[in-house]
Amino acid sequence: MLTATVTVDPAFVVGPVRPRTFGSFVEHLGRCVYTGIHDPGHPTADEDGFRGDVLDLVRELGVTTVRYPGGNFVSGYRWEDGIGPRGERPRRLDLAWHSTEPNLVGVDEFMRWAAKAGVEPMMAVNLGTRGVQEALDLLEYCNVPGGTRWSDERRKNGAEDPYRVKMWCLGNEMDGPWQIGHKTAHEYGRLATETARAMRMVDPGVELVVCGSSSSQMPTFGEWERVVLTEAYEHVDHVSAHAYYWEEDGDLASFLASAVDMDHFVESVAATADAVRAAGKHAKRISISFDEWNVWYQRRAESRPPSGDDWPVAPVLLEDRYNVADAVVVGSLLISLLRHTDRVHAASLAQLVNVIAPIMTEPGGRVWKQTIFHPFALTARHAHGEVLHVAVDAPVQGTAKFGEVPAVDAVATHDPETGDLTLLAVNRSTTDAVGLDVDLRGFPGLRVVEALTLSNPDHTWSATADDDASVAPRPNASATVADGRATAELPPVSWSVVRLARA
Repeated sequence: MLTATVTVDPAFVVGPVRPRTFGSFVEHLGRCVYTGIHDPGHPTADEDGFRGDVLDLVRELGVTTVRYPGGNFVSGYRWEDGIGPRGERPRRLDLAWHSTEPNLVGVDEFMRWAAKAGVEPMMAVNLGTRGVQEALDLLEYCNVPGGTRWSDERRKNGAEDPYRVKMWCLGNEMDGPWQIGHKTAHEYGRLATETARAMRMVDPGVELVVCGSSSSQMPTFGEWERVVLTEAYEHVDHVSAHAYYWEEDGDLASFLASAVDMDHFVESVAATADAVRAAGKHAKRISISFDEWNVWYQRRAESRPPSGDDWPVAPVLLEDRYNVADAVVVGSLLISLLRHTDRVHAASLAQLVNVIAPIMTEPGGRVWKQTIFHPFALTARHAHGEVLHVAVDAPVQGTAKFGEVPAVDAVATHDPETGDLTLLAVNRSTTDAVGLDVDLRGFPGLRVVEALTLSNPDHTWSATADDDASVAPRPNASATVADGRATAELPPVSWSVVRLARA
């Protein structure tokens, strides 16, 4: 067995655990909305057509914010199509996913769903085919109390009080040639700046997210952020980052080390933003909204949208079925996001239901949890207080993509009020168990109250509608505390959470 040591000290605070780290994403894509969160014929559907069983799992998942309505979809979306009497709403072609959008769910329905789910809405505006005025109209509809064209329209549609949406995304992935209305960094930077300036004239309290790079592999990565932020720095609060990971050609070792790329992404964007801050002599510091991240097998058939004359409503798209290794990677990416809580102030797991999602549904039928549900839910439930930097001394794991990486990665959170400590750890080794030795001398009197490990000798094991409990984390009986040290055994390809409290 390999061995690794982790040193934790209450003085090494990175920053607070930010509730918005545990956000998610609902896009009008595939079956995320229709037969996902919205299925009027389902036995659990409420008066708005929203599935009660899905709402229950969203609450259990611990989601805090939900980004809406896209995604690529938003770059061709006319938000006015989704308000007013449903029978009068137009059907539109969705060019992003070669589908037909029936507009049965729009702004008002989503806001009611968000209230039921107990999540903060995070809205995106269309800066692909539209611009400043349309963004202002949507902001007026959502946030102005009344007495104007669009605020009175909202009240007419049943929402007397404004929605007071705080976070707004200024478009989506505008660096990507696949995006409707794709722009150069200079073009987008000017449009985002003018949109932000005008939106603040309506509501000075909004938080604005400017588009960063769609991945760290984009040829414009780094330079895109520099150009856009040079233009928009004083008018925005966050810059977005998007990243997806998948196992390629059986290279499990590189896949398990995906967080190395996420670390690089965050640190590079932060460095670029700080360089713009210094050059422009700005006082404030830009944070990162990592508002799309997940495991996504982009080369699979279900990731390719329809083509030709067929424009279906809610086709099966991007419905990845996740295995144990996928869940371990999701857990490791959460470790990376927490580790960078000083700069990552929000994040969105993409997406929430059916589409590369932790929750799956059958139309009119069952709902179940995918493997990736569990590390997200447990981290959201138990990570509280402050994020602590931990020192990890671990053997290395060789990878084709990233070279040698530590076989163990970890982060800890500490609640100063209760004294509770949570350790999150991942074993990236594909073959060896690791004996973990944690130095807890800075936390006297702790005991293990819960220790769970997600692993399986067959890392390709997936959940099904008939049996999703078989891939849930299991108690780790090896976790103990004695003489100021905690020990635990981490199986190969595993993610673990250990909660400690005062005796």
